[in-house]
Amino acid sequence: MSGAAVVVVGSVNADLVVSVRRLPRPGETVTGGSYARHGGGKGANQAVAAARLGARVAFVGAVGADDFGHEALGLLAADGVDVSATARLDDVATGVAVIVVDERGENQIAVASGANDALTGDAVAAALRSLLPAAGSSPAANPDGTRGVVLLGHEVPEEAVLAGARAARAAGWTAILNPAPARPLPDGLDGVLLTPNADEARALSGEDDVEAAARALAARTRAPVLVTLGGDGALLLDGDAPERLPAPEVVPVDTTGAGDTVNGALAAELAAGRPLRQAVGFALAAAALSIRVAGAREGMPRRDEVP
Repeated sequence: MSGAAVVVVGSVNADLVVSVRRLPRPGETVTGGSYARHGGGKGANQAVAAARLGARVAFVGAVGADDFGHEALGLLAADGVDVSATARLDDVATGVAVIVVDERGENQIAVASGANDALTGDAVAAALRSLLPAAGSSPAANPDGTRGVVLLGHEVPEEAVLAGARAARAAGWTAILNPAPARPLPDGLDGVLLTPNADEARALSGEDDVEAAARALAARTRAPVLVTLGGDGALLLDGDAPERLPAPEVVPVDTTGAGDTVNGALAAELAAGRPLRQAVGFALAAAALSIRVAGAREGMPRRDEVP
């Protein structure tokens, strides 16, 4: 892949979505809902978001040799994502997410990781050797010195994340880690841009204040940190002074894919050589558009739709 490029190392699921009037309490059954099935997985969603915004995208992950896996890869390919480096595993099922969404757009999600948990560091390293330029090869294509972006997530094993970070570093590409769900950060993430939401930032840092959390995480990675704040936008720490960036106001229908849209859009913009702050503003606008439609991917915008 040459020029602006994004390689996503992450999860791919089948999303089974039930829409109800309100979310159930523990032990409660809420009836009268509607059902739909969508392509999902945070990594796959982020790949779709980046592709719809004009990036050349490849996806590195794993699915089972089942109908859900075949359908999941077909949906990615239909959005222009290169799935040639995605493993098809015979002895494990494709990941599944069960999502309940209420009439305000809030959600509850339970995930059976399946093949996502079987993605190894060796498999990621081998895939990225074919997708990224070798260390010391031709000069970077973009004005800011980057060749592209490797976008990582926590819905695959730690060894897969670290293999992706190492490959990005060796190729001179930008690495982004969306640490969702939150789990302890390993060593080896120097230079990796973190994009937690507020709850994840607190869990990862041990700090209650979101600015203090961002500072603690930046000290750990020696890289910028972007903390997403839902309808309140985001906090960007790039240097000494944190900056609050607002999100456009919209009426939410389903917030399921908002964070994935932020990450995919951010990766696409950085791969195109945009400055970080500008890329974040664009990503927040894209995410605001995405939550006006039910489904994690259904509302993800094309580039000409983003103001």
